[in-house]
Amino acid sequence: MTTLHIGNASRWFGNVVAVNDISMAIGPGVTGLLGPNGAGKSTLINMMSGFLAPSAGTVTLDDRPIWRNAEVYRQIGLVPEREGMYDYLTGGEFVLANAELHGLPDPPAAAREALETVEMTHAADRRIGTYSKGMRQRVKMASALVHHPTVLLLDEPFNGMDPRQRMQLMDLLARMGEEGRTVLFSSHILEEVEQLASHIEVIVAGRHAASGDFRKIRRLMTDRPHRYLIRSSDNRALAAGLIADASTTGVEVDEAEGALRVEAVDFLRFTERLPLLARERGVRLLTVAPSDESLESVFSYLVGA
Repeated sequence: MTTLHIGNASRWFGNVVAVNDISMAIGPGVTGLLGPNGAGKSTLINMMSGFLAPSAGTVTLDDRPIWRNAEVYRQIGLVPEREGMYDYLTGGEFVLANAELHGLPDPPAAAREALETVEMTHAADRRIGTYSKGMRQRVKMASALVHHPTVLLLDEPFNGMDPRQRMQLMDLLARMGEEGRTVLFSSHILEEVEQLASHIEVIVAGRHAASGDFRKIRRLMTDRPHRYLIRSSDNRALAAGLIADASTTGVEVDEAEGALRVEAVDFLRFTERLPLLARERGVRLLTVAPSDESLESVFSYLVGA
């Protein structure tokens, strides 16, 4: 099992601390790296990929230091947010060059396979300067995959992709995680992170703010209510019962939505009492949906904490 370990790692640029004493372990599967702009995500990914040395602490791959370790680099694929591509090359030439730099036994075959993986063979003979943003992203992905890395690091990989391209990349990353590869990606498209990575690492202002399943993290936040959107056969009758129950602090009838907006302060009691109250009042529950269980809710809470 290939695991990245970050041990009390910091990175500063002059008087600016970009990453501050972070420790975490990234193992096989797909992990989402979250944080606002300027939080230190790109700096952390650059340290994991060997492009930056930590100013303090350690960054290792299976207990081997990554910085200036060519053998470790062979196991890592990087898709950076910033583009460092050569517009005068074709996509095929760019990926082939990366295959040759890795010293692969059959660079042309490896390049073809990587381009097929990201569905870019149809544009392999076109110059990169003619590519759309989404196409450039996919060619960067092909160059990162050309040597079959066991670790894949992606910084905002969905930028510029259309919905079909995003779904294709999401499927690819999910398969790689299922195969046992270690995949870490950052993204500001929270819905996609929520669909792809149940495990998250949250960075806020250069510090490690949270780690784990975002739904479990949300349920540990007991200092504010859980919010639900409920639709039933008789919203007003159900509202009367919920208002009188100690598990809730707020119940609002939303006429426009045809639903109730409920704030529950006792999560376990609420989940037990809701069906009982509905049955007691002869009300049929149609929809019970958490309105703040999304990754965006968790992220916003952690950033504001």
